[in-house]
Amino acid sequence: MVTHEDYMRLALVEARLAAGEDEVPVGAVLVDPDGAVLARAHNQTIALCDPSAHAEILALRSAAYTLENYRLVGTTLYVTIEPCIMCMGALLHARVGKIVYGAPDPKWGGAGSCYHLEADSRLNHAIRVRGGVLEHDCKRLMQAFFEQRRS
Repeated sequence: MVTHEDYMRLALVEARLAAGEDEVPVGAVLVDPDGAVLARAHNQTIALCDPSAHAEILALRSAAYTLENYRLVGTTLYVTIEPCIMCMGALLHARVGKIVYGAPDPKWGGAGSCYHLEADSRLNHAIRVRGGVLEHDCKRLMQAFFEQRRS
């Protein structure tokens, strides 16, 4: 049986690819309700000259294209860092069912740290959220990236 940790390890592979491309190391994996991987992505804002090219957005785009449907009902997104408010908006519009993230984002987090968009009763969709999966690994990768950039 594939676990949350297994999928998060795939997201960490993507995050490391981002770091290798000098992008902020965030990786995402989107799986269907049966657990099949629909899309894998990592941040590419610099490479694509696109402020919306976060790992989550790129994974959503890829999966929607593959499924030929912008609604991704019942899917689960695994992402190394808690999604920002932009990504949360896209995830809500896509009707993603669950988000599993590694480390919280105390500055931009839209799924519980700063904002609670996943459960805002004013919206017509809610997303289940679980944080802290391989949190240390996800947080350490981000910290190492920024430590290296500062030195």
